[in-house]
Amino acid sequence: LLVPLFPDTVFFVLGVFLICTYAAKEATKKMKKAKLYVPQIDCDVKAGKIINPEFIARCPPGCQDVKYRVYGTDIYASFSSVCNAAIHSGIINNTGGKILVQKVAGHSGYRGSFSNGVRSLSLPRWRESFLVSEGKPRKGVTYPSTLEYSSSRSTAVKSGNDRVNVPTGDAVRKEYQTTPVPTPATQIATTTPTPTTTTTDPSTTTPKPTTTPATTRTTTVAAAAKTRAGLHRVRDIAFRGTSTSASNRNILRPSTGIQQRQEPVAAFRRAASSPAHLGQPPSTRRPSFSFLSLGFSSKEEWNRKPLESISQGNPNCKVDLSFLMDGSWSIGKRRFQLQKQFLGNVAQALGIGSAGPLMGIVQYGDDPSTEFNLKTYGNSKDLRNAIEKIPQKGGLSNVGKALSFVNKNFFSDANGNRGGAPNVVVVMVDGWPTDRVEEASRLARESGINIFFVTIEAAAESEKRNVIEPDFVDKAVCRTNGFYSINVPSWFSLHKVVQPLVKRVCDADRLVCSKTCLNSADIGFVIDGSSSVGTSNFRTVLQFVANISKEFEISDTDTRIGAVQYTYEQRLEFSFDKYSTKQDVLSAIKRISYWSGGTSTGAAISYASEQLFSKSKPNKRKIMILITDGRSYDDVRVPAMAAHQNGVIAYSIGVAWAAQDELEAIATDPDKEHSFFVDEFDNLYRFVNQLIQNICTEFNSQPRN
Repeated sequence: LLVPLFPDTVFFVLGVFLICTYAAKEATKKMKKAKLYVPQIDCDVKAGKIINPEFIARCPPGCQDVKYRVYGTDIYASFSSVCNAAIHSGIINNTGGKILVQKVAGHSGYRGSFSNGVRSLSLPRWRESFLVSEGKPRKGVTYPSTLEYSSSRSTAVKSGNDRVNVPTGDAVRKEYQTTPVPTPATQIATTTPTPTTTTTDPSTTTPKPTTTPATTRTTTVAAAAKTRAGLHRVRDIAFRGTSTSASNRNILRPSTGIQQRQEPVAAFRRAASSPAHLGQPPSTRRPSFSFLSLGFSSKEEWNRKPLESISQGNPNCKVDLSFLMDGSWSIGKRRFQLQKQFLGNVAQALGIGSAGPLMGIVQYGDDPSTEFNLKTYGNSKDLRNAIEKIPQKGGLSNVGKALSFVNKNFFSDANGNRGGAPNVVVVMVDGWPTDRVEEASRLARESGINIFFVTIEAAAESEKRNVIEPDFVDKAVCRTNGFYSINVPSWFSLHKVVQPLVKRVCDADRLVCSKTCLNSADIGFVIDGSSSVGTSNFRTVLQFVANISKEFEISDTDTRIGAVQYTYEQRLEFSFDKYSTKQDVLSAIKRISYWSGGTSTGAAISYASEQLFSKSKPNKRKIMILITDGRSYDDVRVPAMAAHQNGVIAYSIGVAWAAQDELEAIATDPDKEHSFFVDEFDNLYRFVNQLIQNICTEFNSQPRN
């Protein structure tokens, strides 16, 4: 009986199998057809305004505009325009398109640059950063179809017996919080769609900083021959006299309309032991996750010998020092040896050690490469021996490229930068550079680097027409007062400037470029405590004051904070010398009690001038930030003018019923950059970024004489 049934059973099972297979294929097709919905953002949207840690978005056309500010290169500060940053990095152009954005931790410095038609600005420090890349989903990550934006609403946070209104969002997260990104334990409660992976927590999908080994460039004969026409001729043939060598340089430096001598290819071939090529032209760089790496690889990473001993060094000269060593062909072998002797003598005279100066060397030619960094050698003896073994790179004298390299890579924690020691770069130049130095130098100065130039055998009068950038020294050095530049007439007399150079780089009081917009001011807050403000709004004002203060580097020698509260009368809440740590300052702001009364703003300005700014240190920039919500009962113009004449830079911030004419009278010229107005207290947080940006822009535009 079972035999006749067997074929029917087989057909039945086969039919079920085919139906299931067809259904599975249809389901798969539907899944493949499902597409990610990509939300669109506006050109003015900043990364910090979006709560999502990773997202894909679509930028509209027309975002390439100077009003959409961008801060940084490759890694951008979170108050940059997302879309204009994507244009700057080359991910999209002005027609718009999809981009992938990843939030990362804040950095101690952001380097400005000009790329793809967008000028990005420099910034010493910011609490949060982001990366942009092509708008393709990463495997295993789910992206939100709707972006979560930070709100201007206030969240009540308990503070002792008071409740403090804290605006939520990127600009203000939690009361007086100093960490860049909230941890799960302290984060303000919000419902946020976040990217998730199939195996890990979303926070683990953020790339970690890595150090990428440099790739070694192999120079072929054909490539070498192609570039020889632009190289300097080796000057050993004219070693016996500087006048002869000067005449040779006329025909050897690359310049328009001048006959170039071509040397045999073999004479310019790089030695096998020469440093690996680390420079990479901007046109070939592509944004990637490796941009999180602020360190760099150099040959000591591959074959570093353990230090024989670590000296304490000269405690009266605590500087982190980088020498840019000229390895171009124009210098010749013998002069290159003289340069190494000079650097060895400088190392000996400095007294290298952990409690004193630390010294590293970058050699430049066509491209820069690190010979060794700040932490490679801990005493003068080891350093001198290492300098003696440095081989010559050859190539052009691309000083601008070398300065960019040092600014981006050299002074990092991974390479031995100590933070509390001034950063100093000494550039050795034979004759003149073969590229432009002004822009690279400006960015380095804005990062707090003190640039010195030692020029040897500068261009003679007949040679000056060959110099690419006239007055390149004044355009590069920290200040143009002569302290930062030394001109040596001959390589044979270079040894005479060892002691003068050491004395200058060790004079910490004159290393003025160590100061940035975040560590060089006395900032006095003048706070309206009148009855119209109210207790709740007064706490919001204090939150605003705290959020500004915590972005600065606060100490006895860096930025100092003071505060005055006023009604009809005035009260000194705390002076500049009262607190010397950021935490103490933030705690003091939190303890300020609301006064209540009338509004005498003019008298408050005079009081702040006498009680705060008259006691400011001579080397500090005096900045007054006044917050008020109404018209003053007394005149503000005369007290404000007196403050301006005494060097006080005044910012006025008006809320609700504040009078625009009084805000402009209080503010330093130009008014539009120093006065702000908001319709309600909860919107004060919007001006934190703008205020700090304006302070930094003004600082960086100071004359350098």
